[in-house]
Amino acid sequence: QVQLVESGGGLVQAGGSLRLSCAASGRTFDPLNGYTVAWFRQAPGKERDFIVSMNWRSTSTRDVDSVKDRFTISKDNAKNTVSLQMNSLKPEDTAVYYCAAARLGLRIGVSAGEYEYWGQGTQVTVSS
Repeated sequence: QVQLVESGGGLVQAGGSLRLSCAASGRTFDPLNGYTVAWFRQAPGKERDFIVSMNWRSTSTRDVDSVKDRFTISKDNAKNTVSLQMNSLKPEDTAVYYCAAARLGLRIGVSAGEYEYWGQGTQVTVSS
């Protein structure tokens, strides 16, 4: 079992940057080993959408076109943390951002239904 806690959200002007972090804890010292971790976001009245994911072991990643070249996922093994660096933010990036984890083998899941563990979410608001 894995517990995830996001941090780093806030209010930023268009064109600015934010860095979100997701700290993992669990029964072992390496709780995300063997997991795929991902970031999703959900705007008011909309579905929860996939943004980017990373296989913890292989570090292979996958993202969507809307964030390509602007958002970067990374991990810190020592801190059991996965981060999302968001640059060149746009008003349409405004949403609650969630990190998620699941045992998917070497797959990099893009559907919310594939993920078992979720953080509580952190609000990102981009003003124009």
